[in-house]
Amino acid sequence: MLNQLTLPAELSTAAEPIVVRRATLEDLPALMGLLSDDPISASRGDVADHADETLYRRALKGIIADPGNEVILATDLAGAAVGTLQLTLIPGMARRGAWRLQVEAVRVATHHRSSGIGTALMNWTVSVAAPALGATLVQLTSDSARADAHRFYDRLGFQPSHTGFKLTL
Repeated sequence: MLNQLTLPAELSTAAEPIVVRRATLEDLPALMGLLSDDPISASRGDVADHADETLYRRALKGIIADPGNEVILATDLAGAAVGTLQLTLIPGMARRGAWRLQVEAVRVATHHRSSGIGTALMNWTVSVAAPALGATLVQLTSDSARADAHRFYDRLGFQPSHTGFKLTL
């Protein structure tokens, strides 16, 4: 399913071009670094601790093995990780059998924020990935504490249409 995406792909940003590609197990340290480079994620335990590498590796292996999931890594032209997001294609009964593309774990490295990388990643997701996969809806959730992210998604045309609920086990 997500293997239908033509990757790698070069995207333009306000600052410099980036390359988006499928993440591999070799990218694990960079992915852990991007996840921990965020105070909200760090407060939930994403601190790029080497002791957690086994947990992250198991998760990434599961995502790579699942044709409905993909972790996308954005790099600069030299190959350094600058951003990431996870995509999940969800078949649904609602909305007349609509397929949804769920976006998770959108992260841009601190020193690259406000350079257009997040916009390029999300525009690629909406205009290239979703249509290629037959998705008619792109959806995401965002922690209620992420005011800057909410403004970002609003600027891209996303609407805060639902209230989400989670139960930590």
